[in-house]
Amino acid sequence: MNRHDICCIGHITLDKVETTRSVVHMAGGTAFYFSNALAGMDVSYTLVTALAPTEMQAVADLRAKGVEVTALPSAHTVYFENIYGEDPDHRTQRVLQTADAFTVGQLNEVQARIFHLGPLLASDIPVDLIKTLAAKGQVSLDAQGYLRKVENHQVLAVDWPDKREALPYIHILKTNESEMAVLTGQPDILKGAKILADWGVREVVITLGSLGSVIYADGSFSYIQAYIPTTSVVDATGCGDTYMAGYLYQRTKGAAIQDAGEFAAAMATLKIESSGPFTGTREDVMNLLASRKDKVYVGIF
Repeated sequence: MNRHDICCIGHITLDKVETTRSVVHMAGGTAFYFSNALAGMDVSYTLVTALAPTEMQAVADLRAKGVEVTALPSAHTVYFENIYGEDPDHRTQRVLQTADAFTVGQLNEVQARIFHLGPLLASDIPVDLIKTLAAKGQVSLDAQGYLRKVENHQVLAVDWPDKREALPYIHILKTNESEMAVLTGQPDILKGAKILADWGVREVVITLGSLGSVIYADGSFSYIQAYIPTTSVVDATGCGDTYMAGYLYQRTKGAAIQDAGEFAAAMATLKIESSGPFTGTREDVMNLLASRKDKVYVGIF
């Protein structure tokens, strides 16, 4: 089997996205947003997902865009309800349905330079699978799923019991500020990033919504500011996934961390201006970077 630059592993979901302006039903999840963001990029990419036969249209749509997809069988498809108020950085979530977990055996033949893991719930990707993938390439992880517990369909924030066992196998870890605080017990972003690095993570990526992002690697911080959208903020769902798609894309191209972070931030800005996933190209992102280099939010650092 070919060795891809990037392989994403995660469930495509059914999503209900409710904002103050609209209610939209669509496919979602890290796998969906990350894959769409890379569909227009010059990178060797593959997705491994699992969903029920009734939702295979989402897979067909990705394949029509040129994305290579391995769709594993699942009794159900994950069903999320995302509700946003006036602040697009915060949402309320409910889980109405869950899908089958991924197993080591299912991923034996997949080869990649970077495996980006997008668990949506703690049971999606076992630690043994993380260790197996780390022996074949770098592992990038969006930690959010390991910090979610579902009770009566409500999503509660919890710590990740296996974090100290798993994090030494994670090369790139993406969290937001609240997820970082849950993982480390430290609300200070800079101190929390150092704790995660001490636990074995090589590149710690902390996204801060409209305040930008912070990346900690090799003992140094990179501060990435967020670009101001040209139009209004329409839908923030999937912005973190889009950011990581841009970041990993640039890292596979040999970009420095600062440059990769700025590219990722610009990509997320383009995504937030419309409902649904990012559908642009590298040229669209580069044009935004060139035209609005001085038009950024003032960050907190």
